[in-house]
Amino acid sequence: MLSFRFGHFVALLTLSAFCRNCAVSAAELDFNRDIRPILSENCFYCHGQDGNQRKADLRLDIRADALEYGALEPGDVESSLLIERIESSDADLLMPPIDSNRKLSDEQKQALKQWVAEGAKYQEHWAFTPPERSALPQVSDKQWPRNAIDYFVLHKLETEDWAPSPEAERHALIKRLYIDLIGLPPSPEAVAAFIEDASPDAYERLVDQLLESEHYGERMALPWLDAARYADSNGFQQDGDTWQWMWRDWVVRALNQDLPFDQFTIWQLAGDLLPTPSIEQQVASGFNRNHLLNGEGGAIAEEQRFNVLFDRIDTTATTFLGLTMACAQCHDHKYDPITQQDYYSLLDAFNRVPETGTPQRYSSRIRLGNPVIEVPTEENKAKIAEFNQRISEAEETAKPLVDAAYLGWKSGIEADGQPADAADLPPAAQEILKKPAGERSEAEQEELEKLLKKHFDEKVRESLVSSIAAFAVPDQLRSQLASYTADNIPRPMVMSDDKPRQSHLLERGEYLNPGLPVTFDTPKFLPPLAPEAPRNRLGFAQWLVSPEQPLTARVQVNRMWQHFFGNGLVKTSEDFGVQSEYPLHKDLLDWLAVEFRDSGWSMKRLNRLIVTSATYRQSSKMTERHREHDIENRLLARASRFRMPSLLLRDWALAAAGILNQKVAGPPVYPYQPDAVWEALAITKERDFTYPASSGANLYRRSLYTFWRRTVIPANMFDASNRQACRVRLAITSTPLHALTTLNDPTWIEAARLLAERVTESGTQPSEYLGSAFRRVLCRTPSAWELELLQQALSKQLAIYEADPTAAQELLSIGSTECRSTAPSEELAAFTAVCLGIFNLDEALTRE
Repeated sequence: MLSFRFGHFVALLTLSAFCRNCAVSAAELDFNRDIRPILSENCFYCHGQDGNQRKADLRLDIRADALEYGALEPGDVESSLLIERIESSDADLLMPPIDSNRKLSDEQKQALKQWVAEGAKYQEHWAFTPPERSALPQVSDKQWPRNAIDYFVLHKLETEDWAPSPEAERHALIKRLYIDLIGLPPSPEAVAAFIEDASPDAYERLVDQLLESEHYGERMALPWLDAARYADSNGFQQDGDTWQWMWRDWVVRALNQDLPFDQFTIWQLAGDLLPTPSIEQQVASGFNRNHLLNGEGGAIAEEQRFNVLFDRIDTTATTFLGLTMACAQCHDHKYDPITQQDYYSLLDAFNRVPETGTPQRYSSRIRLGNPVIEVPTEENKAKIAEFNQRISEAEETAKPLVDAAYLGWKSGIEADGQPADAADLPPAAQEILKKPAGERSEAEQEELEKLLKKHFDEKVRESLVSSIAAFAVPDQLRSQLASYTADNIPRPMVMSDDKPRQSHLLERGEYLNPGLPVTFDTPKFLPPLAPEAPRNRLGFAQWLVSPEQPLTARVQVNRMWQHFFGNGLVKTSEDFGVQSEYPLHKDLLDWLAVEFRDSGWSMKRLNRLIVTSATYRQSSKMTERHREHDIENRLLARASRFRMPSLLLRDWALAAAGILNQKVAGPPVYPYQPDAVWEALAITKERDFTYPASSGANLYRRSLYTFWRRTVIPANMFDASNRQACRVRLAITSTPLHALTTLNDPTWIEAARLLAERVTESGTQPSEYLGSAFRRVLCRTPSAWELELLQQALSKQLAIYEADPTAAQELLSIGSTECRSTAPSEELAAFTAVCLGIFNLDEALTRE
């Protein structure tokens, strides 16, 4: 017989399989955990807050309405219409209706009956109530916890009759930390030093070292780029380039500096509205300018402006509130208590940007939507100074010639004001010229000189350029300077409130169908904006990080947890609304949220707390019980094991090969891509869409700096977001198709060759070479069995290439870096093939 506890958890639908063997419990049902998911999934669509969709004028999301209607009779199961309808044998009366494609399980029906019997109690949705820091729970094993996180995790494990896993081996721990905190492999020397360091604080010192690395910000910026839909182009067919990489670099700097998250939020949403905002604060506001821009000929500017506005609301709400607000654009939300009025009242704060909805052309490749801010780099400043110096020198050289030409031209002016070469003199000049020179007043003579000089500079001088070459030099240099500044000085798009507009609720979300006027306000179901707060984006941003606001801190710590464990404590990291997953570790989530907020919003501090916990330090090895009952590791009885994202896999290979360019920040680069990868974009001759492949060290920059074209994302970033919309949930994928990249992409093949060259310098025997390559990629020494397999693979590959030397030469010719090895090509090709195999081992592709 199924236990009652099992029935409770089945109602949650989204919890992991471990719940199917939970211990029997007679605890009272919890509405948020056990009942709301059933009602939300099966009932609220027709009996929720959306009045346009509501059937029979019945609301089940509000207890008073359900009681008044007779749907619920607390304590009386038989008299409750809700129970009658879900048990009905009449297809016309059965709920949910057959044509809804929803069906309650027997366990869900039983849960609803028990809930009614227990009084049909409602609760406010857990995520919309302020988080509270509960006391640390009691645990039996007093030795295992290392910090507060472990008390919550261990208490849950002990309650469910589980035990934590042993601590991971030292080599696995250092590899895990390097992946999670900086995204680069440790050197074999760093691994050896950590393994040999027996001091009690060795692990904590390693954590602190990585948190202070300049590469920490690069690693932690990756999920923010996906959330902000960051790209280096606008999207759509014309897909003009932008300078939004200035915002990307700001994110890296802010994370490295541990800018408190409340300021990190305010700068991104309203940095431009701060008193005397700095350049950095204005650049930070580019978070909401990373959107698509449609510059196609048929695009209607105002329609596109509203598309941008809608995207801006969706991105901001998902990123900071963990809410999906998009459906409230057209009608009241069908599940969450978000009304259309709420949606457009919030939109009003973003409806003041002086933007047209379409991009403006700045150069042959740059298309930007105003407003922008000019942020010359040091290189730009030096180049501009060089141009100005050359212009000044050229003007000095040309000045005598210009003066002589002017005097010669002026002398040709006749007294009647009709000179042969200046018949279009301004009327005012002609009137003065009609007077003999001796009869003109001093003021008239000065005015004439000014008019003639102006006319000469604007109308005459240009026609003399072809005949006097020195004339042309300053103008040519000025033209070159204008072209340089248009194409090279970064102008990131930023926010501004310079164009206040009257916002309206749009009927059915149609921009041509404005309804009632609205003014800025925050959603009514959440704590109100402080009376003294500014009624604009700045006020909204400050409200987001106010102590009363229940969502922001929870949403952010959940995404941090997701970074380190693959899943958030709430798996639906993009949705904390009533259809979200109820968090199994809710007390831990709330404790972390309060800790994060009350400890100064330090992201590094919270990261350190997580990675120094015993929970994080567990082995990721799975037992049969893990596999059968907690495959997703929701109980946290082990560390999580998941595929590394493609951006990190590329960086890992380049770093292991010793070729990674570790320069931080700067314009995007263009590493290896398939031939003619952008060719499909070149439908007109307006601009050249030839892929401008980088060379030298720029080929080996971190993946973070790869040029991101929205319409054709980098081909070797196989699991990455296309950055066309906000994405906050990790896309962890594992498909054999990925091997087409990691086995065939020039990046990996060249890295394998360079790794082979690198390790052949580290020993005298093949076993030493293979062991060194293995350590650089996997951060551990191969076992005797593994080394034997590697040697067998090397022997097979050597036989293949000795039989086909041309194939060896072809393999070694892949990539731009010249071969440095003096080893025979067949031997180097064989080592290259084995190194490529090491890069493709499951352990090399996986964060364990």
